[in-house]
Amino acid sequence: MPTGVALRDVRQQLFDAADRVLRRDGAGGLTSRAVTTEAGVAKGVLHRHFTDFDDFLAALVEDRVAALPHTFEARAGTATVVTNVAGALTEIFSPVALHIVALIIARDELRARLRRHRPTGIPLLTEAATLLATYLKAEQDEGRLSPQADADTLALTLIGTSHLVFAGHEDTPPDPAEVEKLVTSVLAGAA
Repeated sequence: MPTGVALRDVRQQLFDAADRVLRRDGAGGLTSRAVTTEAGVAKGVLHRHFTDFDDFLAALVEDRVAALPHTFEARAGTATVVTNVAGALTEIFSPVALHIVALIIARDELRARLRRHRPTGIPLLTEAATLLATYLKAEQDEGRLSPQADADTLALTLIGTSHLVFAGHEDTPPDPAEVEKLVTSVLAGAA
């Protein structure tokens, strides 16, 4: 690796490399060497910006949580509730997000670091449920979802059920009709 080459936004370069490794090799293939090789930087670059690999992974998770689409609420009153929720779930459960959830579940030290700021739930999934609940409450305000429906419980149910459906679909998402069927089933009686 050449020395003396200026690196711009190294953290983002490493995060983007991690995304590519996750898409190609899955959570099991994500190592510090794989990330630095993919980013085209020396291994020491990662360790100059992060105390260790779990510190890097925790920062990656935080970055991906921040990147969740925060525009679901703006969709209220457009298309159908089922279409909007199915689309949101497909965005939430991207291949990279699925691999990140697998990393969180599999790596004790990563979970411990994330628990310092998020004492409950699974990071990424918990925040996605909050965003989805906000959207569902907006649909209640529009009169397109029953005011008696518990938006928070519906969101948690949709996230948990969808995780089970999307898991194993890291290469290709499930059929959109399958996702819409799931959403329709969960929202039945809440319209």
